[in-house]
Amino acid sequence: MNARVYFHLSLKINEGKIDAFRKIADEMSAMTSKESGALGYEWYLNADSTECRLVETYANEAAVMAHIDGKTVRDLLPRLLQASSITSFGVYGNPGAQATERLRAAGAVLFQQIGGIVRP
Repeated sequence: MNARVYFHLSLKINEGKIDAFRKIADEMSAMTSKESGALGYEWYLNADSTECRLVETYANEAAVMAHIDGKTVRDLLPRLLQASSITSFGVYGNPGAQATERLRAAGAVLFQQIGGIVRP
């Protein structure tokens, strides 16, 4: 099976906070880009700038733990949550036992892969 782990977060942007949200998203992307196991960190904004989707891709469970324990989550996530709120959080793949516990505590719903294809 695929070792990659994917996060899909849906965020509602607080009224009047889109500029702050975009700034923090840029900072989070820059910080996450320094994590060797972070393969993707993509933000998608709806047409009226009220909702955003964040799609994260990690190489494996070690990369997930590095991100969870890293500066992006520790220092920048609290700021992001001042400008928005998480409306859904899905985790796809096997993030490992330690990360699973922490992700569930943060409200994530985990989905295990049962099939499909992944190309490099």
